Amino acid sequence: MYKSRILILSIVIFTVVNALAQKRGEPPVKAPFEKLDLYCVNDWWVHAERIKNNPKRIIDVDVPRDEVVCFGMYTVQNGVMKMTAQLFPLYPDESREVILELKENGKWHKVASEKVNDIGWSALFRIDNWDNSKDVQYRLRHGEKASFEGLIRKDPVEKNEIVVASLNCNSNQTRGAREEYIRNLSYLNPDLLFFAGDQSYDHKEHTAAWLLFGIQFRDIFRDRPCITIPDDHDIGQGNLWGESGKQSLSQAGSDGGYFFHHEYVKMVERCQTSHLPDPYDPTPIGQGIGVYYTNLTVGGVDFAIVEDRKFKSGPAGKIPQQGPRPDHIRNPDYDPATIDLEGLVLLGERQLEFLDDWSTQWNGIALKAVLSQTGFCGGASRHGNFNNLLHADLDSNGWPQTGRNKALKAIRKAGAVHLAGDQHIATIIHHGIDEFGDGPFAFVAPAIINNYYSRWWHPANDEKGENQEPGNPLQYNGDYLDGMGNKITMVAYANPDDEFTRGGFGLVRFDKAGKSVTFESWDRTTDVTKKDARQMPGWPRTIRQEGTKDGYPVWKLDPLK
Repeated sequence: MYKSRILILSIVIFTVVNALAQKRGEPPVKAPFEKLDLYCVNDWWVHAERIKNNPKRIIDVDVPRDEVVCFGMYTVQNGVMKMTAQLFPLYPDESREVILELKENGKWHKVASEKVNDIGWSALFRIDNWDNSKDVQYRLRHGEKASFEGLIRKDPVEKNEIVVASLNCNSNQTRGAREEYIRNLSYLNPDLLFFAGDQSYDHKEHTAAWLLFGIQFRDIFRDRPCITIPDDHDIGQGNLWGESGKQSLSQAGSDGGYFFHHEYVKMVERCQTSHLPDPYDPTPIGQGIGVYYTNLTVGGVDFAIVEDRKFKSGPAGKIPQQGPRPDHIRNPDYDPATIDLEGLVLLGERQLEFLDDWSTQWNGIALKAVLSQTGFCGGASRHGNFNNLLHADLDSNGWPQTGRNKALKAIRKAGAVHLAGDQHIATIIHHGIDEFGDGPFAFVAPAIINNYYSRWWHPANDEKGENQEPGNPLQYNGDYLDGMGNKITMVAYANPDDEFTRGGFGLVRFDKAGKSVTFESWDRTTDVTKKDARQMPGWPRTIRQEGTKDGYPVWKLDPLK
């Protein structure tokens, strides 16, 4: 009887709210997909009203109309400034125009207007012939009162040290603000923000989760360039092996491709990546899904942004399953060569061609880095809980091994370091291709929230690495073969043990004159403004260019201090 009353009450509420909407002459917006993202299409206000008091609600999207501009996000490259304006959902009778204003001589001047896309509520501005030598204040406006202000920074070419903050995996287990991140990052004042993926874990409700992410972090990215790239959870999958855009038959994604409607995937990528510099080759993949791989230069440091999951082969049906899922191998006796089969793809030829071309572009460039979603090896040996030991994780870019080695050779040719996320555990790894230490260094930053799905670097049987570094406080450093047989040298890691269980962020310092890169890993609750602030044990670490070999720069690890 109680459930029947609740059902009747819900129907009444739906009917009344919908009737009020129709009375105002509000036609429904036809969605290109069903049962997905109820905040971005159709009668979103009915859904918002229906769950208004639901404690599991992501966010109240029905904000006062003078607050409908949630945030802006921008980059500048090759004289082109691109900015995404992100709005809260609009009623049908509200204007779809958003205006960009710039301040000059103390006065705001309108420079452009763009139409808001109802599917995701974003709009893209593009301003050519941008003067990147000065700071410019901007304001996004909608209607009479709604606005969002920020600063488009000048290119910091005069600075010797370019600082990048690296973050990923914004858990949905806590909807709270991220004040500690805003405090710490504001104090550290990075020149560039990099969010490596999983800004949203709410698979079917990207709009609400993306708006929440914006509210949490907009006070740090409103006044500096910001790179955001979506990962598997952003587009609604447990894992992603994109296989050039095929249709997946499973939300787990292991058969390869995209499970949800292609317009949903395109919406996610539009909201998160449209402000990035123009793609190297904009040709869409299957189902009309776009690409965003490109590069961004900040202060003389050149960042290649690659899509390490978009072209990657899915494991299901292609290799022998040797565990509870197609991508998790639990077989200590398996031969890694049996899963590195001809025809399997990682980055794909298009992105390898891009990296090859990018590696030769050095005009005004001091250092290079490649940014992607996850690491090129199995840098975590235990998943979910400490006792869940995996012999190989095919979701990592350690598989397929041939594709992994092609990618690492391309990064090595550019003399670049690699920055990524996804793994939840912070690591510094020196990759080996043909022999230990002949590949690039890579830094995977810790998850923003690390108790959602923890991972550990703790080899089976407490195995110690070969060639351990004298004085390294971390027990499991040195040379190892990962679960796919890839050569890795573990330099530093930050397991979710003891006090370091809450997540954090990475900071990368590029010293142009010294030709060095320093990797820092900070716990989320550490107050970096205090004199006694300390990093996770074994951090920071610095690598430095020392000569060349076979025509590419060679990086060496500085001794522990």
